[in-house]
Amino acid sequence: MQTVRTPDERFADLPDYPFAPHYVDLAGDLRLHYVDEGPRDGKPVLMLHGEPSWSYLYRWMIPVFAEAGYRAVAPDLIGFGKSDKPTKISDYSYQQHMDWMTAWLEAIDLRGITLICQDWGSLLGLRLAAENADRFDRIVVANGFLPTGDRDPGTAFKIWRAFATYSPVLPVGRIVAQGTRRTLSPAERAAYDAPYPSSKYKAGARAFPRLVPISPNDPAAPANREAWAALGRWEKPFLTLFGRNDPILGNADKPLQEHVPGAAGQPHDRVAGGHFVQEDAGEEIARRTVEWIAQAD
Repeated sequence: MQTVRTPDERFADLPDYPFAPHYVDLAGDLRLHYVDEGPRDGKPVLMLHGEPSWSYLYRWMIPVFAEAGYRAVAPDLIGFGKSDKPTKISDYSYQQHMDWMTAWLEAIDLRGITLICQDWGSLLGLRLAAENADRFDRIVVANGFLPTGDRDPGTAFKIWRAFATYSPVLPVGRIVAQGTRRTLSPAERAAYDAPYPSSKYKAGARAFPRLVPISPNDPAAPANREAWAALGRWEKPFLTLFGRNDPILGNADKPLQEHVPGAAGQPHDRVAGGHFVQEDAGEEIARRTVEWIAQAD
């Protein structure tokens, strides 16, 4: 497997991202980067980004949790952000991403986790929680789902999948900007482009849309069905805080609320925000989460 590592200077002076880097070396000489702020003995809040963003997505939420006394942890998935990037699309699979994230989770040994997940952060995070339930205390989904291949993903996703597969260019900063309700500044768009000096670095971003299971025969479907069944027995607190202006996942909260026992009676809401709701309402979601945890405790 050939990999590339984005030069550190690409991440210099990013707006609102002052966090020190932390790394874990995984099997196969892969280095995974993560943000780790707040007290190390604080209860961990694990924030998982999606496609094609990175931990920069959570830059306004991380300080809220750290200042409230929580350990705020936000990794960059392999292929994204400051993490290493295999250069071939065929290097990536759903299960490979799960193996990488499970190895990282075990390496830093997080327990008592509050999970916050979005987009592919949910496809991986909900599997992680279902398969490692003893490590997770509660879940917040902010524009995400766990597909099993048994539901039609919808026209908007099919268009996005075709674009990511066949477009000669993949303008990451512009893609994120189009998925927000507010207007990103040029510096913020450049921050989302920072991990990708050239197309050679974008194999992971190219791969993700085609890895979503959209048919019952998809290789990831059996494991996702098992995880979906486990979520159907999940009685720990489960909250949805969705951006209501998301054309892809904006209505995915209702099936989650109906399926997960721990969602009953929780203060679910839809806020003003697009697909990348953390850009539109990140601080609000973080504050609501802090209040929600405090009420439960």
